[in-house]
Amino acid sequence: MPTGPSEAREDARLLAAVADGDREAFAELYRRHLPWLLVRLGRRCSSPDLVDEVVQDTFVVVWRSARQWDRRGAVAAWIWGIGVRRLVDALRRSRPPADELIEFAGVETSAEEHVLLGVQYGDVGAALAGLSPELRAVVQATVLDGLTTREAARLLGIPPGTVKTRMMRARALLRERLA
Repeated sequence: MPTGPSEAREDARLLAAVADGDREAFAELYRRHLPWLLVRLGRRCSSPDLVDEVVQDTFVVVWRSARQWDRRGAVAAWIWGIGVRRLVDALRRSRPPADELIEFAGVETSAEEHVLLGVQYGDVGAALAGLSPELRAVVQATVLDGLTTREAARLLGIPPGTVKTRMMRARALLRERLA
């Protein structure tokens, strides 16, 4: 995960090159982001095979959609957004009709898997979807990913004070929409 402004600028440069079809830039972006993406998705899913599949799907989307990055926020945050949405989709596809079947079969699902599915499909998911991308990114980084304000700021490429301000705005909007 990028740790500073120079790495964030390098990621932006690499993604622009990927948008132009540069395979070497894509390989470098993959090398830079693969390790942290594997770890973070692995914390949310108990199946290493499913995590590997999701990571590959994520980078396929990065390759195909590089032109769609709007240059707001960090490339890492954009990649994370793709990855976590792919994980939720994969969990939904792989989930049998009843969670009891999984427990009966001896496979334990993580708490994060249950939360991600609830966030995606419940009232909270609808409220989150209604937030602006900037506010949603801060909520995802701090609440769903459990990052500190400083870590979220680094990931999103914004000052820590901006993270706090956006989180306050997001909380107020979510409170209003969920009331």
